[in-house]
Formats: sequence, C-alpha cells, structure tokens
Amino acid sequence: MLSKRLIVCLDVRNRKVTKGVKFQGNVDIGDPVEMAAQYYADGVDELVFYDITASAEGRPIDIGMVADVAKTVFIPFCVGGGISNLEDMRRALLAGAEKVSVNSLAVKTPEIIRDGARAFGNQCVVLGMDAIKRGVSDTFPSGYEVVVRGGRTATGLDMIEWAKRAEGLGAGEICLNSIDADGTREGYELTATRMVSEAVGIPVIASGGAGTVQHLADVLTQGRADAALVASMVHFMGFTCSGIKSGLASAGVPVRPVVRMRA
Repeated sequence: MLSKRLIVCLDVRNRKVTKGVKFQGNVDIGDPVEMAAQYYADGVDELVFYDITASAEGRPIDIGMVADVAKTVFIPFCVGGGISNLEDMRRALLAGAEKVSVNSLAVKTPEIIRDGARAFGNQCVVLGMDAIKRGVSDTFPSGYEVVVRGGRTATGLDMIEWAKRAEGLGAGEICLNSIDADGTREGYELTATRMVSEAVGIPVIASGGAGTVQHLADVLTQGRADAALVASMVHFMGFTCSGIKSGLASAGVPVRPVVRMRA
C-alpha cells in the first residue's frame, strides 16, 4: 500500500484563517502564513488554502498570500477560491502553488478542467467536490448530489457521474467534501468516499468530519482514500500533525516520515 497523505485545510477570509460547521458560524483563528509554517514544521504532507470570500466578492484569489506561503513552506500546497479562468490558474501557480482547486467554476464551465490540464498538467488541477446525501434515485443513482456555494445551491449532478466526467476531462485529483459531515468531528462520510475512490483512477482526498485519529484510519482504509484532510482537529482540538501520523502508523496505516528543515 502506498503511503497515505495528511493534508491540513486552511479556509481564509480577509487574510485570516477561519473555520465553521457546515460552512456556517465561522470564527477567525489566525494568520494563514504563520499557521502554514507551524503545520509545515510539524510534519504535514500538504496544505490547502481556500479563499472562501473571493468568488462572492468577485475578486481573484489573494496572490500576495499565495506568494508569502510559498516562501515559508517547502511542501506541495493547493489553492482555491477566486479562480475564474485559465489566467487565474496561471497566476496562482506562478506565485508558488503546486495545485489549483476548482469547484463551482468546474460545474459551471467544465472545460476549465480540460484547459487547465492541457496548459499546466493534470497534476495541477484538483476538482473540489461538495456532496450531500439525497438517497438513491434515477436522478442520483449514487444517492449523492453535487452542490456548490457551501451546499446552498443544488446542481442536479450525481456525485459519481461528475467524478468520472471530471477525470475524463483531465482532473488529476478529487477532493471530496461531505456537506453532511463537515465540521461535525463525528467522522468522514465513508460510503461516499469509497464510492468515488472505487469509481475513478485518480487520487481521492477525503474531507469533512475528522475528529479522531481513528476517523482518518477508517477513511484511508475502509473509505480507500489516498489522503485525509483535517482542519478542526489541528486548529481547535489539540492534535498535532506529527501525532496524527504517529497514530496512523500505530494503526497500521502507512504514512510518510516527518522530516523537516526549518523554514
């Protein structure tokens, strides 16, 4: 089994990291560059930054923040939010990001996945996919619908059909976030994660619901995810990246060793 990745997500609003439950009740908790340096030093494998108000405010992602992070950490990081075209992708990658996540934009304009993959390589394009449980039907044969805008807007897209289409267009990775589990700390949505992981041949990142190391172990084994994304666990709950990885290793989940040079 290949080593599994631990990824920390930092939602950013007005240059502050913020966190809520099911995309509501957000509280600002720190500086994104400083927190990135902290998690880097503690052994996280990758970071994800979402500029959560950029799209609503009609502005591009904070490129200054992206560049500052790139100067501070020496691991892959992905950015999303405020990406509206190929040039926005280019600017983010030139500023130092390794990957760009598209979510609502990809639903509205699926060709952005294909164009981004052709211009920068499949490995640079991540499909961010928010899913909510609907029950199996002719419309949603998987039982899950893709939603956007933090779950406020339905798309009518079936989760598995959209995942397969995105892979065909050139997405190099899928970050699957469960709206039902997001911020609850009660565990990932194992069924949805496993369904997507088994339906596509590209890496799947599980997101939404982590509260214990066992939750990560479950989604990386039972859910067959390639990586697990956490936020509340390290932001609020006293967990460390190195401690989580040590716990996963003790549970028999292969993880990358923590070896860091000072930033």
